[in-house]
Amino acid sequence: MPWQNLLFEYPVRIRESHLDTFGHVNNAKYLEIFEEARWELISKNGYGLNEVHERQIGPIILGVNIQFKKELLNREEIVITTQVESYEGKIAKLCQKILKSNGDEACIANFTFGLFDFQKRKLIVPTPEWLKAIGVPS
Repeated sequence: MPWQNLLFEYPVRIRESHLDTFGHVNNAKYLEIFEEARWELISKNGYGLNEVHERQIGPIILGVNIQFKKELLNREEIVITTQVESYEGKIAKLCQKILKSNGDEACIANFTFGLFDFQKRKLIVPTPEWLKAIGVPS
């Protein structure tokens, strides 16, 4: 399969609601921030929530490995990068990073995901529309 290897960048400002009692971003919030960036990627490529509901197929996370490298503080400006690394059969690998304003990696997450059919309740082979949404030409 040919790869476009789109690197999508999504800027975010850390807000008070992201913080825990230690004054830095709570570990669970990292996953929310990563999810927000993934939705922004597919929405900008024509596969937003309306499309998911209409088609009754959408993304599903199968696994995640996350490494916290540097803390994120209130009102810090960050960039989330998202890039599909592979898609074999029904299973894809995606890497997301949170970069601080100085370019340092604050967090790296590697996701395993697929395209889920809500009616059949199972993973399906990616459609051309889905591949376009994640930056991979069919």
